[in-house]
Amino acid sequence: MKISTCLFFLSLLCALPVSAQFSREDWERVQKESAEDHRLMMRMLNITELRPGPSGNPKDPNAANSDESKATQYHSLPDPLVFKNGARVETPEQWEQRKLEIFEDFNREIYGRVPETTPEVLWTVANEKDTLEGDHPVRIKELIGHVDNSGYPTVNVDIRMTLTTPLNAAAPTPVVIEFGWIFPKNFRMPQQEGPTWQQQVLEKGWSCAVLIPNSIQADNGAGLKEGIIGLVNKGQPRKPDDWGSLRAWAWGASRAMDYFETDPAVDEKRVVIEGLSRYGKAALVALAYEPRIAIGLIGSSGAGGAKILRRIFGEQVENLASSGEYHWFAPNFIKYAGPLTAEDLPVDAHELIALCAPRPVFISSGSPEVEGQWIDAKGMFLAGVHAGPVYGLLGKKGLGTTEFPPLGTSLTDGEIAFRQHEGGHTVGPNWPFFIKYAERYFSE
Repeated sequence: MKISTCLFFLSLLCALPVSAQFSREDWERVQKESAEDHRLMMRMLNITELRPGPSGNPKDPNAANSDESKATQYHSLPDPLVFKNGARVETPEQWEQRKLEIFEDFNREIYGRVPETTPEVLWTVANEKDTLEGDHPVRIKELIGHVDNSGYPTVNVDIRMTLTTPLNAAAPTPVVIEFGWIFPKNFRMPQQEGPTWQQQVLEKGWSCAVLIPNSIQADNGAGLKEGIIGLVNKGQPRKPDDWGSLRAWAWGASRAMDYFETDPAVDEKRVVIEGLSRYGKAALVALAYEPRIAIGLIGSSGAGGAKILRRIFGEQVENLASSGEYHWFAPNFIKYAGPLTAEDLPVDAHELIALCAPRPVFISSGSPEVEGQWIDAKGMFLAGVHAGPVYGLLGKKGLGTTEFPPLGTSLTDGEIAFRQHEGGHTVGPNWPFFIKYAERYFSE
C-alpha cells in the first residue's frame, strides 16, 4: 500500500472515537468542525492567512520537494549545547539546566504545556484471559484507565490498553508499548509475512502492550473540547500554549507507566515505546518527556517527529499547521506557517531527540521507492546526527557517521540508531533489528 493511500485510511481511523465506524458523513463533520476550531485559533493569534503546504502526491503541480539539492536552504540549526545567553554547555550538570530551556521552547511553541495538575487515573482490569499468541502461552489483560472527571462530568475519558504477558515467567519482564489502533469491523490493513511484532517480542520472553491514543485524545480539532484536553479545559477552547494531541498521547503513555509500576508481571525499568507515523511522533515526544521510558522505536515519524523541520523536503510546517494536523500541536505552532517560518522556530527535531539522552532511540523508516519521500528519511537521519553531541557529552555514542547510509544499513552501534528498511510505511521489517538492539540494553 502506498503511503498516500495508507495515510488516508489511517486518518479516517484516527479521526473518530474508538467506538465509531467511520462514514463519509462522519468524516465531513469532523473536517468541518476542525476547520472552525482552526479558524478560531487563527483569530486568537491575530493571523489572517497561512501559506499552503505542498502536496504529498508527487504528480501534483505543488508536489513536495524531493530534490536533495534544494532541501538545505536554511541558514542554521539551533545548537542544543549553547545556552540562550550564548554560554557553552560543557558538563552533564550544565546540560540538565540547558534542557529546561529547550523544554520551555517546545512547550510554548510546538507541543504545548501539560497543565500543572491533571486528573488522577484509576486503572482496572476489564477482562483477563489465558490463551496463545502464536505458539506462546500468554495472559492478556484488557485494561481501562478511568480519568477522574468529577471536576467536569460532561467529558468522560477512559484510556484503553491491552497488556500481553508470558505465562509462568520466572521474573518481571520488559514490556514494549505500541501506540496502536482499534480497527473497525471488516477493515483490513496489509499483513506482513512471518511472525507479528508481538510474537517476536514474546519469543524473547518480553511482554507487549497496545495503548490506544484515540481513547486519550481524539486525532482531530473537532475533538479538542473532549478527551483529556477537553476535560482539563472544561470544554473551552485552547489557549495559545495549551497542549495538543501529541503531548496528550504522551501523557497517556506516562499513565501507562504508572500502571506498570503496580503490575508484578512487568519490569517498569525496562519499557520500550513504539509508534508509526503520527504515533511515531507521539512515541518520540513520550520518550523525551517521560524519563521512566527506557528506549524508543520511532517509526517513520517525519515532520513534527524526528525530521528536521527546517528542511525543505517532504512534509512541511505549513502542512502541520493546517486544519487537518494543527491539533497535534500547541496553537502557537500555527504562526510558523504565517507570518513566521520554520527558520524562526527556537528549536528543531534534533533537540527533541537530544532530550531523550542518554536513553537509546532507534529511528526507523521505509524505502523511498515504496514508502515515498513525504516523511524525509534523510531529515530524520540528520536530526540524529545533530543530536549526537549531546549523547557524547553524556558518555554515550551517536550514529557514528554523518553520511546518509545506503538502504538496509543498520547503524546500531550507539545509543542513537537508524535503519531504513526495504518496505513501505511500516516498522515491520525493522522489528528483528530493533529487538536485537534493545536486547543489548535489557540484558545488562
